[in-house]
Amino acid sequence: MIVLTFAALTLREAARRKVLRALAVLTVVLLALSAWGFHTLVTKEFDGAQLTSGELRLIASQLLNLVMFGLSLIAALGTAFLAGPTVAGEVESGTALAILARPIRRSTVLTGKWLGLIAFGGGFIVLAGLAQFVIVYATTGYWPSDPVTGLALLAFQTAVLLTLGLLFSTLISPMASGVVAVGLFGATWIAGVVGGVGRGLGNDSVAAVGTVSQVLLPTDGLWRSAMYAFQDPAALLGFGGPAVKGGFPFLSDTPITWAYLAWAVAWTALVLGLAALVLRRRDL
Repeated sequence: MIVLTFAALTLREAARRKVLRALAVLTVVLLALSAWGFHTLVTKEFDGAQLTSGELRLIASQLLNLVMFGLSLIAALGTAFLAGPTVAGEVESGTALAILARPIRRSTVLTGKWLGLIAFGGGFIVLAGLAQFVIVYATTGYWPSDPVTGLALLAFQTAVLLTLGLLFSTLISPMASGVVAVGLFGATWIAGVVGGVGRGLGNDSVAAVGTVSQVLLPTDGLWRSAMYAFQDPAALLGFGGPAVKGGFPFLSDTPITWAYLAWAVAWTALVLGLAALVLRRRDL
């Protein structure tokens, strides 16, 4: 009950932050631009003719992955900068001393805040993602092959980054924790693209860059599995093997595996446990 109380308080606090308004504006702008882009794709003629239904489906599938990456980036920015003030901001302001001095375990408070932020990030991904699916379907007639799995994986990706930001918030300042978390998110995505290029060139050393980065921080691995769920199954055949093996950033040939999903869950639990340990030993 105490955990749920802190989760609800965290959600209420997040709703009052200016970050939420910035997220809303960015999301509306991205959805509006995507609606215009998909509508233009349907009506525009190429070499005097419009796209066939097969071509339209194939291109819409890849553009959807591009837009969903934009939404995941917005979620990453929002949750990272919401997680930062959760601990570090309260310690700096003295609020944490008033709360944690009571007979409540610090790990309980941290878990409650974590659950509240998870609910916020997951809710954003589901609502924004469904809105994007409706836009794509209304303009092109394309609907993702496995939208539930894709949205669940994107929400999990947000949870992973949020957990990392929460750990950093127990160690460094609020702003620094958000910057570092988002920086690692971007670096891991780039490493995944580099690894794909390495596979395309047959260079095992370069390919290992992507594999290692996806183990150290599961955000990119979850993102690529989400792309697989969103894209048209025919996309791999339409673009051909070289595009996939060459590290094309918005096409994936790898669905989620149970082993990797288990590792992502274990990674999240380990990082959250480490954050609780650091907070327990931190001098307020």
